[in-house]
Amino acid sequence: MSEADEQTGAKAPQASRRKRASLIGAVVGVAAAGIAAGVAVERTLVRRNRRDDAFAEEPFGMLPYDETLTVTTDDGIELHVEIVEPMHTSAKPTLVFVHGFCLDQGTFHFQRKALDEAGKHRMVFYDQPGHGLSSSLTEGEYELPALGDALHDVIKATVPEGQIVLIGHSMGGMTIMACAEQAPELFSSRVCGVVLIATSGGQINGSRLFGLPDLITRAAPGVMNIVNGASRLTGGGIDKLRKASTDLAFVLTRRYGFGSEKPSPALVSYVERMNSRTSTDTVARYLRTLYSHARYPALRTLEDAALLLIAGEKDMVTPVTHSEEIARLLPRATYVKLPNSGHVVMLECADEVNAAITDFLEQF
Repeated sequence: MSEADEQTGAKAPQASRRKRASLIGAVVGVAAAGIAAGVAVERTLVRRNRRDDAFAEEPFGMLPYDETLTVTTDDGIELHVEIVEPMHTSAKPTLVFVHGFCLDQGTFHFQRKALDEAGKHRMVFYDQPGHGLSSSLTEGEYELPALGDALHDVIKATVPEGQIVLIGHSMGGMTIMACAEQAPELFSSRVCGVVLIATSGGQINGSRLFGLPDLITRAAPGVMNIVNGASRLTGGGIDKLRKASTDLAFVLTRRYGFGSEKPSPALVSYVERMNSRTSTDTVARYLRTLYSHARYPALRTLEDAALLLIAGEKDMVTPVTHSEEIARLLPRATYVKLPNSGHVVMLECADEVNAAITDFLEQF
């Protein structure tokens, strides 16, 4: 092969990558344009509803805590942790909350508020790697075993002894499963209860991972091999577009995150803000992990713990069939299915979720 041919051959993969990235961008653009056609009308209706929004003045993301600390994982990620102490010394289990993908610990806003007011339990909240105020990987992908290790690190740093109840939403539930798989002794000796909210043991429909239409995410498997490089080249620009396109982001969040016809605009905006703060690079680095999640065998580790399953009947990200499968494998679990609610059921139906968790905790 001549020097010219070698140079041409070297450029071919790069050109192919650019072509594929351009095609994906075009698909996203066409889909976004179609959705955006109805955004103006829907947004106008939302603005009219804001005057009757019960949560318009809710202090989302600003709840008090008694202690904050940083827990550093083995791979160098600094996890932001907040601890809320009970009003009185209590022998009750410590509650450790684990949030989902593209969100942060603030997704448990109403549970944190209600349980703090009750004052019975010590609570630990943290932002998963690459989310919220926690730092990110510098290279490679986020793996569920590493997320399980990170949860274990948080437990060792904040709850070195005593009983624990783990509460996980979506990817947070998967993180709990990964932790159970890697540290079964923790679950046999100290984890007395687990609450899994809108989660899955495996076989996730990737087309709903990001609350995006099938037209966009159907191309996602083909993006796997180029996504890291593409995000480094264009991630900053994409992030700016995501933050600028607030109307479209609001509508997508409303349609794919919520189940009721008229969810609180303040709640939708809160979830959309959490989504937009999660960088494209973080999304890219989690992609393969979420597609390949398979932790049904790990559920056996949870057999001896009390288990509460909560699902939104209209969840489009992790449909109720996923919770039903977990309930089938763990028949002793208490299963609560809430109508007219979607993936962020703990925000959308906070009173019902709080009641279910409070009743569950009474046994300890």
